[in-house]
Amino acid sequence: MTELMLKYFRDKQQKVQAEKVYDSQCPYCSMQCKMQLIEQTVVSRKKYKTIGKDNPTSEGRLCIKGMNAHQHALHQGRLKQPLLKVDGEFVPVSWDVALETIRDNFLKIQTHDGLDALSVYGSASITNEEAYLLGKFARVALQTKHIDYNGRLCMGAAATGANLTFGMDRGFTNTIKEIPHTRCIILAGTNIAECQPTIMPYFERAKENGAYIIAIDPRETATTKIADLHIKNKPGSDPALANGLLKVITDKNLLDKHFINERTNGFEEVQQHVTSMNLEDIAITTGVTTSEIVQAATVFGQEPSGMIFTARGIEQQIDGTDTVRGFLNLLLATGKIGKPYSGYGAVTGQGNGQGAREHGQKADQLPGYRSIENPEHRSFISDVWGIDEQDLPRKGVSAYEMFEKVDEGLITGMFVMCSNPVVSNPNANFVKKALKKLKFLVAVDMFLSETAKLADLVLPSSSYLEDEGTMTNVEGRVMLREASFPLPGEVKHDWQILCEISKKLGKEHYFPYQSAEEIFEELRIASRGGKADYFGITYDRLRKEQGILWPCPSPNDTGTERLFETSFAHEDKKAKMAVVASQPNTPKPTTSTEFPLLLTTGRVMAHYLTGEQTRKSPSLAARDFEAFMEIHPDTALMYGLKENALVNIESTKGSIVVRSRWSSTIRKDTIFVPFHWTETQNVNRLVADQLDPYCRMPGFKVSAVRVSAHN
Repeated sequence: MTELMLKYFRDKQQKVQAEKVYDSQCPYCSMQCKMQLIEQTVVSRKKYKTIGKDNPTSEGRLCIKGMNAHQHALHQGRLKQPLLKVDGEFVPVSWDVALETIRDNFLKIQTHDGLDALSVYGSASITNEEAYLLGKFARVALQTKHIDYNGRLCMGAAATGANLTFGMDRGFTNTIKEIPHTRCIILAGTNIAECQPTIMPYFERAKENGAYIIAIDPRETATTKIADLHIKNKPGSDPALANGLLKVITDKNLLDKHFINERTNGFEEVQQHVTSMNLEDIAITTGVTTSEIVQAATVFGQEPSGMIFTARGIEQQIDGTDTVRGFLNLLLATGKIGKPYSGYGAVTGQGNGQGAREHGQKADQLPGYRSIENPEHRSFISDVWGIDEQDLPRKGVSAYEMFEKVDEGLITGMFVMCSNPVVSNPNANFVKKALKKLKFLVAVDMFLSETAKLADLVLPSSSYLEDEGTMTNVEGRVMLREASFPLPGEVKHDWQILCEISKKLGKEHYFPYQSAEEIFEELRIASRGGKADYFGITYDRLRKEQGILWPCPSPNDTGTERLFETSFAHEDKKAKMAVVASQPNTPKPTTSTEFPLLLTTGRVMAHYLTGEQTRKSPSLAARDFEAFMEIHPDTALMYGLKENALVNIESTKGSIVVRSRWSSTIRKDTIFVPFHWTETQNVNRLVADQLDPYCRMPGFKVSAVRVSAHN
């Protein structure tokens, strides 16, 4: 062997020896794709790349966000030590100083303003362990009723709609593996091709197998392109469309009467409601043709199996709960639930949108999907936590309503964990003004976000590469996210931060945890017997089985792949159909001479939520570096707008400036703006603060606006 060849093999061996592999999961959407970060040291320089890892849900696939997720985690802008605001400027301080500052300010607020003057704003991107602990922290360490989280803005309508209809809310009622075998699919207000790209092959396989796909969306997207029928309805008209579809199914007698009689309540009232409607009127309301409504309803009614998937397009409205229930009526009327290849999927948005809402971050909820107002549930959780039931606070208010309480002076302190409410909430200008009124604001984050910039104290938190814990994905599968990458600087895990604050407040005996697994062991007990029962799930099982679908009530249980096969989760074991009004009692924003266009919002593939993480990734930021307004060319010309030019968009709540992007596939009465940007590009400045009466979801998807050229 020549010296040159020997040198080649020595160099190759050294390179392999210098390679490290870190297992993790994508920090972005609810698919929770398994991944590995490969770290290679070459000539004293570290290089990184991310590859997919096989798993039951995403089968080793990654999208462009997942492949570049490490870029934000390794970004030089990561916060690495606590920052205290002194004379308007942030200065680094020790953890001891930070924790003492929290203790002094929290105790002062509790003494002068009362226990409920403190509030906690959580996240659907943190682990199940941290979501569970945050709820316990608010109610035990702080003794406040005011806790809610950003998932309220994402999954509120779907969760409430499923609970009211089925008695239980799990993302998918069936496994993801059943999708390719169903005969008809309705995609209502979901752009999975850009929001959950790694799920798309399941729908593509369904189409290859002959499934008829119906997409409901006012825009043409990468998702609607796979549809056999694209219903391009007017934003906000989805409940009327659902009623129209059910009317056709009822009029054509495409009903599963045996299923209706044996397993549902309320059909007679619903039938009377929809049969009294005029299909031509529904067509006018929705802005689509009667033939499209008839075609969609007939195919869905006639096929032996079918699935309906909903997402933010129909849910983020002030009648989002009713809209979800309208589409669930279709499943129940045709008997397409609780059997193979038929069911419902709420396409969860955030990484842990499912798990984060199951274990206590919502204002009215306790772990295991228990109710904070139910005496038995209160007693059970109080026993687990070792507190007197009378000391457990009652329910508080929803996420946005907490800012109203701040504005009113009833909440004077807030603890924000891994969320950016200044950007993500409706009426964003109001939220920013409200936060400035707080006596003390703490933000826990990886970066100095728009919300963190307003804080009095910012605490550095760990990333998905560093923070071990469980996440519950889109289909309700609990997965263990391994994480062993070294913590940078003085960064701590979210659960460690909560434990250390609790210790400073004299509540350390309630928060003795030394690892995420210890917290999960308590979560198992706290969820036992609840609707979201995790008791049979352990870290060891998750490592061996690559995830378990809840409910899993015992260690010998394999998990529940299909819900509602024999009964629903209401006491009488039946599902509840609901009469859905085509228009809500509180009117949605409508066009006028002053505000003649409808604005709807959504995502683009390269970015996630408020963009705080993805905009730190050069590879992602380069794809979409600024917000834009999608508008039909005819509409643009009507208002004197040039393509790729800056435009003003105004509503009654505020104004923004973005760049125009012409699209001949969007409705002429509608414009679209993504929500990943901030400040003068923050589209949520235009969104009103009306809320769904059931789930308190803001109406992000329908705003009345006007447009003009920016000078």
